[in-house]
Amino acid sequence: MEWTKFLIPLAGSFAITVAFMPLFIGYLRAKQYGQEIRGDGPGWHSVKAGTPTMGGLVFLVGVIIIGIISAIWLQQLTPSLAILLFILVLYGALGFIDDFIKVFRKRNLGLKSGQKLIGQIAGGLVFYGVYRLDNNTDILNVFGLQVHLGIIYGLFIIFWLVGFSNAVNLTDGIDGLVSGLGTISFGTYAIIAWFQQQYDVLIICVCVVGGLIGFFLYNKKPAKIFMGDVGSLALGGLLAAVSILLHQEWTLLLVGLIYVIETASVMLQVSSFKLTGKRIFKMSPIHHHFEMSGWSEWKIDTIFWLVSLVLSVITLVIVL
Repeated sequence: MEWTKFLIPLAGSFAITVAFMPLFIGYLRAKQYGQEIRGDGPGWHSVKAGTPTMGGLVFLVGVIIIGIISAIWLQQLTPSLAILLFILVLYGALGFIDDFIKVFRKRNLGLKSGQKLIGQIAGGLVFYGVYRLDNNTDILNVFGLQVHLGIIYGLFIIFWLVGFSNAVNLTDGIDGLVSGLGTISFGTYAIIAWFQQQYDVLIICVCVVGGLIGFFLYNKKPAKIFMGDVGSLALGGLLAAVSILLHQEWTLLLVGLIYVIETASVMLQVSSFKLTGKRIFKMSPIHHHFEMSGWSEWKIDTIFWLVSLVLSVITLVIVL
């Protein structure tokens, strides 16, 4: 299949996002529905209070619409593509409900963590069921080694989906950061999918890249709109699902190392404070630590993107 055909879904999701995002921003501003800023966050983030959020909803809709149309056109309407869209919709719905509570009820805290977890686990179970019905094996790729896990692989899938959906959600704390990281991550897996000739997975990856590039135009500092949990939870879950369907699970530890570090910084901070009463970082997740150390948001974005890009290139060299 010619690679140029995949420029169409890329452009399509980009176009939908760019075209409808201003309308969505305008609607939220007119209704005065904006983000509530955490009181324990960096003090200078107070200027962001009232900025429209839930922008992830627009590019997710674009990904879904263009993804389905492209799959029909390219004859790639497969179980793998369907389950990727399912994870995108389910995790996006969980994030949407969370955002809805925050925005419309004017509360900084939305769904309880337990409520989110139940939905995320349910999504993992459905994913595993479809994965097995589609004649996939319970083999985990651990740094190139094929490890047969049997039913335990189902537990791994749940852990992977839940873990990375929350990891990307934690990373989404400053303007443009996840937009850029997501573009690099899904772009990397698009290349791997192309070489593996998994065109169904490739369609979703390029749609996400197009949507994120379009979203970045409105999310770069100073952000006109935030992604919201509707975007970050969906992207994290989808990223984990893509790595599983490509049988390149271990690569997400390199491609998504920034997400892992962000999550680890929170875990270390909480553990240290509970055990010793002292904090390791000035603030967590770690991007806030760098903010508190005097780094600008653009500097954090740029360095984190470069690290992600280098690690993604290393991954491609190893895998391809």
